Amino acid sequence: MLVDCTNDEPQTHFSETVKVALRDVGNKLMLASNDSTSLILPIIKTADNHYEISFQNTLSIAPDSLVAFTKRSLNMAKLPKRYIVEVINCENEEVSYSYQITGLTENDIIPCLERKLPTDCYTIKVLFLENKSPLFFKNPYFLFLIIFIALATFGFLYKIKFHDKTSSEKEALPYSKIGHYKFYKDQNKLIKERIEIKLSVKECELITMLSANQNQVVKREILVKKIWEDHGVYVDRSLDTFISKLRKKFKDDPSINIVNVHGVGYKLEVDL
Repeated sequence: MLVDCTNDEPQTHFSETVKVALRDVGNKLMLASNDSTSLILPIIKTADNHYEISFQNTLSIAPDSLVAFTKRSLNMAKLPKRYIVEVINCENEEVSYSYQITGLTENDIIPCLERKLPTDCYTIKVLFLENKSPLFFKNPYFLFLIIFIALATFGFLYKIKFHDKTSSEKEALPYSKIGHYKFYKDQNKLIKERIEIKLSVKECELITMLSANQNQVVKREILVKKIWEDHGVYVDRSLDTFISKLRKKFKDDPSINIVNVHGVGYKLEVDL
Protein backbone atom coordinates (compact mmCIF):
# COMPACT_ATOMS: atom_id res chain seq x y z
CA MET A 1 0.00 0.00 0.00
CA LEU A 2 1.29 3.48 -0.84
CA VAL A 3 1.84 5.98 1.96
CA ASP A 4 0.15 9.33 1.28
CA CYS A 5 2.58 11.82 2.79
CA THR A 6 0.94 15.04 3.94
CA ASN A 7 4.01 17.28 4.08
CA ASP A 8 5.34 19.33 1.17
CA GLU A 9 8.94 18.11 1.21
CA PRO A 10 10.43 17.67 -2.29
CA GLN A 11 10.67 14.18 -3.77
CA THR A 12 14.29 13.06 -3.28
CA HIS A 13 13.97 9.42 -4.40
CA PHE A 14 12.09 9.86 -7.65
CA SER A 15 12.98 6.55 -9.35
CA GLU A 16 12.32 4.44 -6.24
CA THR A 17 8.99 6.19 -5.63
CA VAL A 18 7.94 5.64 -9.24
CA LYS A 19 8.70 1.91 -9.00
CA VAL A 20 6.59 1.55 -5.83
CA ALA A 21 3.68 3.46 -7.40
CA LEU A 22 3.80 1.48 -10.65
CA ARG A 23 3.97 -1.82 -8.78
CA ASP A 24 0.76 -0.72 -7.04
CA VAL A 25 -0.78 -0.07 -10.47
CA GLY A 26 0.29 -3.52 -11.68
CA ASN A 27 -1.18 -5.19 -8.60
CA LYS A 28 -4.53 -3.47 -9.08
CA LEU A 29 -4.64 -4.49 -12.76
CA MET A 30 -3.92 -8.13 -11.89
CA LEU A 31 -6.62 -8.17 -9.23
CA ALA A 32 -9.07 -6.60 -11.68
CA SER A 33 -8.17 -9.44 -14.07
CA ASN A 34 -8.99 -11.97 -11.30
CA ASP A 35 -5.32 -12.87 -10.78
CA SER A 36 -4.16 -12.74 -7.17
CA THR A 37 -1.30 -15.26 -7.35
CA SER A 38 1.05 -14.57 -10.29
CA LEU A 39 3.96 -12.15 -10.07
CA ILE A 40 4.48 -8.59 -11.16
CA LEU A 41 7.99 -8.60 -12.64
CA PRO A 42 10.51 -5.98 -11.42
CA ILE A 43 9.67 -2.45 -12.56
CA ILE A 44 12.38 -1.39 -15.01
CA LYS A 45 13.71 2.09 -15.73
CA THR A 46 14.56 1.97 -19.45
CA ALA A 47 15.65 5.61 -19.87
CA ASP A 48 15.30 8.99 -18.18
CA ASN A 49 11.68 9.20 -16.98
CA HIS A 50 10.79 5.95 -18.88
CA TYR A 51 9.53 2.97 -16.84
CA GLU A 52 8.05 -0.45 -17.69
CA ILE A 53 5.60 -2.73 -15.86
CA SER A 54 5.72 -6.41 -16.88
CA PHE A 55 3.71 -9.39 -15.71
CA GLN A 56 4.42 -13.09 -15.20
CA ASN A 57 1.15 -14.17 -16.81
CA THR A 58 -1.28 -12.85 -19.38
CA LEU A 59 -4.06 -10.52 -18.29
CA SER A 60 -6.97 -8.50 -19.62
CA ILE A 61 -6.82 -4.71 -19.31
CA ALA A 62 -9.80 -2.36 -19.17
CA PRO A 63 -8.64 1.12 -20.26
CA ASP A 64 -10.90 2.93 -17.77
CA SER A 65 -9.42 0.88 -14.91
CA LEU A 66 -5.86 1.47 -16.15
CA VAL A 67 -6.45 5.24 -16.27
CA ALA A 68 -8.05 5.33 -12.82
CA PHE A 69 -5.51 3.05 -11.11
CA THR A 70 -2.54 4.91 -12.56
CA LYS A 71 -3.89 8.34 -11.66
CA ARG A 72 -4.67 7.33 -8.09
CA SER A 73 -1.32 5.62 -7.43
CA LEU A 74 0.76 8.43 -8.96
CA ASN A 75 -1.22 11.12 -7.14
CA MET A 76 -0.81 9.34 -3.80
CA ALA A 77 2.94 9.17 -4.39
CA LYS A 78 2.96 12.88 -5.35
CA LEU A 79 4.57 12.13 -8.70
CA PRO A 80 4.38 14.37 -11.81
CA LYS A 81 0.90 14.96 -13.18
CA ARG A 82 1.99 14.91 -16.84
CA TYR A 83 2.69 11.51 -18.35
CA ILE A 84 2.03 9.16 -21.27
CA VAL A 85 0.99 5.53 -20.81
CA GLU A 86 1.37 2.85 -23.52
CA VAL A 87 0.19 -0.76 -23.40
CA ILE A 88 2.53 -2.82 -25.60
CA ASN A 89 1.74 -6.31 -26.90
CA CYS A 90 4.70 -8.54 -25.93
CA GLU A 91 4.65 -10.61 -29.12
CA ASN A 92 4.55 -7.99 -31.87
CA GLU A 93 5.74 -4.89 -29.94
CA GLU A 94 2.72 -2.96 -31.23
CA VAL A 95 0.89 -0.38 -29.12
CA SER A 96 -2.43 -1.95 -28.07
CA TYR A 97 -3.59 1.14 -26.16
CA SER A 98 -2.19 4.51 -25.10
CA TYR A 99 -3.26 7.78 -23.53
CA GLN A 100 -1.78 11.07 -22.33
CA ILE A 101 -2.40 13.04 -19.14
CA THR A 102 -1.45 16.72 -19.38
CA GLY A 103 -2.30 17.92 -15.89
CA LEU A 104 -5.25 19.86 -17.33
CA THR A 105 -8.37 17.71 -17.69
CA GLU A 106 -9.59 19.51 -20.79
CA ASN A 107 -6.32 18.72 -22.58
CA ASP A 108 -6.05 15.05 -21.59
CA ILE A 109 -6.14 12.53 -24.46
CA ILE A 110 -7.88 9.35 -23.25
CA PRO A 111 -9.44 7.38 -26.16
CA CYS A 112 -11.61 4.24 -26.24
CA LEU A 113 -12.26 3.84 -22.51
CA GLU A 114 -15.01 1.29 -23.10
CA ARG A 115 -12.97 -1.07 -25.30
CA LYS A 116 -11.49 -3.76 -23.08
CA LEU A 117 -8.22 -5.31 -24.27
CA PRO A 118 -8.35 -9.11 -24.70
CA THR A 119 -6.37 -11.40 -22.43
CA ASP A 120 -2.76 -11.40 -23.68
CA CYS A 121 0.83 -10.68 -22.69
CA TYR A 122 1.30 -6.94 -22.17
CA THR A 123 4.02 -4.54 -21.06
CA ILE A 124 2.93 -1.13 -19.76
CA LYS A 125 5.28 1.77 -20.46
CA VAL A 126 5.04 5.07 -18.57
CA LEU A 127 6.85 8.22 -19.68
CA PHE A 128 6.87 11.14 -17.24
CA LEU A 129 6.93 14.45 -19.07
CA GLU A 130 8.38 16.35 -16.13
CA ASN A 131 9.92 15.70 -12.75
CA LYS A 132 8.44 17.24 -9.66
CA SER A 133 10.01 20.65 -9.04
CA PRO A 134 11.89 21.26 -5.79
CA LEU A 135 9.95 23.25 -3.21
CA PHE A 136 12.01 26.43 -3.51
CA PHE A 137 10.95 26.80 -7.15
CA LYS A 138 7.42 27.48 -5.88
CA ASN A 139 8.65 30.67 -4.24
CA PRO A 140 8.60 33.46 -6.88
CA TYR A 141 11.48 35.32 -5.19
CA PHE A 142 13.78 32.30 -5.43
CA LEU A 143 12.68 31.77 -9.01
CA PHE A 144 13.42 35.40 -9.93
CA LEU A 145 16.83 35.19 -8.26
CA ILE A 146 17.72 31.98 -10.13
CA ILE A 147 16.63 33.46 -13.48
CA PHE A 148 18.68 36.62 -12.81
CA ILE A 149 21.78 34.60 -11.90
CA ALA A 150 21.34 32.34 -14.93
CA LEU A 151 21.03 35.30 -17.32
CA ALA A 152 24.02 37.07 -15.79
CA THR A 153 26.11 33.90 -16.01
CA PHE A 154 25.08 33.29 -19.59
CA GLY A 155 25.98 36.85 -20.58
CA PHE A 156 29.38 36.58 -18.94
CA LEU A 157 30.19 33.25 -20.57
CA TYR A 158 29.01 34.50 -23.95
CA LYS A 159 31.37 37.47 -23.82
CA ILE A 160 34.48 35.54 -22.78
CA LYS A 161 33.96 32.22 -24.52
CA PHE A 162 31.13 31.88 -27.00
CA HIS A 163 31.48 35.13 -28.94
CA ASP A 164 34.14 33.60 -31.20
CA LYS A 165 32.61 30.17 -31.29
CA THR A 166 33.20 28.45 -34.64
CA SER A 167 30.62 26.48 -36.56
CA SER A 168 32.38 23.22 -35.70
CA GLU A 169 31.55 23.79 -32.03
CA LYS A 170 27.81 24.05 -32.57
CA GLU A 171 25.60 21.51 -30.88
CA ALA A 172 24.81 18.33 -32.76
CA LEU A 173 21.50 18.07 -34.55
CA PRO A 174 18.75 16.12 -32.72
CA TYR A 175 18.48 13.69 -35.64
CA SER A 176 20.66 11.63 -37.97
CA LYS A 177 20.35 11.48 -41.75
CA ILE A 178 19.42 8.27 -43.54
CA GLY A 179 19.10 9.00 -47.23
CA HIS A 180 16.39 11.65 -47.54
CA TYR A 181 14.97 10.79 -44.12
CA LYS A 182 15.67 12.39 -40.74
CA PHE A 183 15.84 9.78 -37.98
CA TYR A 184 14.86 11.05 -34.52
CA LYS A 185 16.05 8.22 -32.27
CA ASP A 186 14.87 9.78 -29.00
CA GLN A 187 11.40 10.43 -30.43
CA ASN A 188 10.96 7.08 -32.22
CA LYS A 189 10.16 8.60 -35.61
CA LEU A 190 11.29 9.21 -39.18
CA ILE A 191 10.57 12.43 -41.08
CA LYS A 192 10.78 12.88 -44.84
CA GLU A 193 9.93 16.38 -45.94
CA ARG A 194 6.70 16.98 -43.98
CA ILE A 195 5.71 13.35 -43.57
CA GLU A 196 6.20 11.88 -40.08
CA ILE A 197 6.48 8.09 -39.66
CA LYS A 198 6.10 6.63 -36.16
CA LEU A 199 8.41 3.78 -35.11
CA SER A 200 7.96 1.07 -32.50
CA VAL A 201 10.71 0.63 -29.90
CA LYS A 202 12.14 -2.42 -31.69
CA GLU A 203 12.02 -0.70 -35.10
CA CYS A 204 13.90 2.25 -33.60
CA GLU A 205 16.55 -0.01 -32.06
CA LEU A 206 16.98 -1.90 -35.34
CA ILE A 207 17.37 1.31 -37.38
CA THR A 208 19.88 2.62 -34.84
CA MET A 209 22.13 -0.43 -35.22
CA LEU A 210 21.87 -0.60 -39.01
CA SER A 211 22.32 3.16 -39.45
CA ALA A 212 25.43 3.16 -37.25
CA ASN A 213 26.92 0.67 -39.72
CA GLN A 214 25.63 2.06 -43.04
CA ASN A 215 26.79 0.08 -46.09
CA GLN A 216 28.25 -2.58 -43.79
CA VAL A 217 26.85 -6.01 -42.95
CA VAL A 218 25.58 -6.38 -39.39
CA LYS A 219 25.51 -10.03 -38.36
CA ARG A 220 22.10 -11.53 -37.69
CA GLU A 221 23.11 -12.96 -34.31
CA ILE A 222 24.32 -9.53 -33.13
CA LEU A 223 21.00 -7.89 -34.06
CA VAL A 224 18.98 -10.63 -32.37
CA LYS A 225 21.10 -10.56 -29.20
CA LYS A 226 21.19 -6.78 -28.75
CA ILE A 227 17.55 -6.09 -29.59
CA TRP A 228 15.74 -9.16 -28.27
CA GLU A 229 17.76 -11.71 -26.31
CA ASP A 230 19.43 -9.19 -23.97
CA HIS A 231 15.90 -8.20 -22.91
CA GLY A 232 14.84 -11.78 -22.37
CA VAL A 233 12.40 -11.89 -25.30
CA TYR A 234 12.70 -13.41 -28.75
CA VAL A 235 9.99 -14.70 -31.05
CA ASP A 236 11.19 -16.81 -33.99
CA ARG A 237 11.40 -14.79 -37.23
CA SER A 238 10.93 -11.49 -35.34
CA LEU A 239 14.01 -9.98 -37.01
CA ASP A 240 12.80 -10.80 -40.52
CA THR A 241 9.36 -9.41 -39.69
CA PHE A 242 10.78 -6.10 -38.50
CA ILE A 243 13.16 -5.84 -41.46
CA SER A 244 10.11 -6.17 -43.73
CA LYS A 245 8.39 -3.37 -41.79
CA LEU A 246 11.40 -1.08 -42.15
CA ARG A 247 11.61 -1.69 -45.90
CA LYS A 248 8.02 -0.46 -46.20
CA LYS A 249 8.82 2.66 -44.19
CA PHE A 250 11.81 3.49 -46.45
CA LYS A 251 10.02 2.57 -49.70
CA ASP A 252 9.66 6.20 -50.85
CA ASP A 253 13.43 6.72 -51.02
CA PRO A 254 15.13 4.75 -53.84
CA SER A 255 18.56 5.58 -52.41
CA ILE A 256 17.89 3.31 -49.42
CA ASN A 257 17.93 -0.47 -49.54
CA ILE A 258 18.05 -3.04 -46.73
CA VAL A 259 19.90 -6.03 -48.17
CA ASN A 260 19.69 -9.57 -46.82
CA VAL A 261 23.17 -11.11 -46.97
CA HIS A 262 22.17 -14.76 -46.93
CA GLY A 263 23.43 -16.68 -43.93
CA VAL A 264 25.22 -13.62 -42.50
CA GLY A 265 22.95 -10.69 -41.69
CA TYR A 266 21.59 -7.43 -43.04
CA LYS A 267 23.10 -4.31 -44.59
CA LEU A 268 21.58 -0.83 -44.78
CA GLU A 269 22.72 0.53 -48.15
CA VAL A 270 22.44 4.28 -48.67
CA ASP A 271 23.44 5.57 -52.10
CA LEU A 272 23.79 9.35 -51.97
